[in-house]
Amino acid sequence: MTNEQHFSAEPSSNPEPEPVQNSLMWMQDKKREAQPRSVYGHTRGGEHHSDTVLRHSSKIFNRLSEPLLEVTDLHIGFSKGNKITPAVCGVSFSLKKGETLAIVGESGSGKSVTALAITRLLSTPPAVYQGGSIRFQGTELLTLSEKELCKFRWGKIAYVFQEASTSLNPVYSIRSQIAESLRLHRPEIKDTDAEIIRWLEIVGITNPETRLKSYPHQLSGGMQQRVMIAMALSAQPDLLIADEPTTALDVTIQAQILTKLQELEQQLGMAMILITHNFSIIRGLAKKVAVMHRGRIVEFGETDQILQNPQHPYTKALIACIPRLDGHLRRLPTIGDHLFE
Repeated sequence: MTNEQHFSAEPSSNPEPEPVQNSLMWMQDKKREAQPRSVYGHTRGGEHHSDTVLRHSSKIFNRLSEPLLEVTDLHIGFSKGNKITPAVCGVSFSLKKGETLAIVGESGSGKSVTALAITRLLSTPPAVYQGGSIRFQGTELLTLSEKELCKFRWGKIAYVFQEASTSLNPVYSIRSQIAESLRLHRPEIKDTDAEIIRWLEIVGITNPETRLKSYPHQLSGGMQQRVMIAMALSAQPDLLIADEPTTALDVTIQAQILTKLQELEQQLGMAMILITHNFSIIRGLAKKVAVMHRGRIVEFGETDQILQNPQHPYTKALIACIPRLDGHLRRLPTIGDHLFE
């Protein structure tokens, strides 16, 4: 199946949907325009000012309608000797400012590889960028130098990685790690401690004045993940990529983390990509969903439409795996390999 063969949850009468459009150094190693101030209809220099206002409004509309992120026909493989094993095959999607896209699929489907590739966090070798385009705010990221990429990593595109316990540096305090992010990406901040405390409060950490002196091992899993979110958002990125942000957390803490991410996305007006294998958590959180299998996007569309009317057999099987409370035991569905040949 090629990338152009996306299944869609749209009714068949509608046209084919569009193809789905660093952290800190230690973490990298680890893995208005203002509106014109004049009265409508005022004439200036022989030009009716209403025309100026309309043109200005058109520029703002076009800017808002332009994709923040565009990934087009992305191909990534991993080399071993003379052989390259494909991991991402012709993936395409786009994301506008303020939107949330969920990328759903089982382990090994290419979700995290796609996410890490956006800022070229994959080590080369063994990773090989075989083709495609990744454009962020109109800039092609695949052709930038490492020095140029640093302006985008964490400052414009931030990550919340799965299992915060392995992403936070165990030998530095919470304050030191968030302070480094601020120093690199927001050097204008004078009172670093006050800014760190502010973000710890925003993500729901109690007694932030005390907690900023703590080390990662002194925090619970849920608090570690909140620290990761605070560190990512303290740089005020335009795009947050949350890669399985609730892994290893109990159900109650998962709900709290996801609710907090949704609140912060709305408050800050940023875009978000949510990487998950769990269809049950994306309803109400992501406007659109891309379903990945074997390195390809097999279905893309509005989240509610896909949950209610999935078209691809793999999507149907994933949704059927969502736990139900009806008390009826049933065998989970399987799908044959021939469906993907």
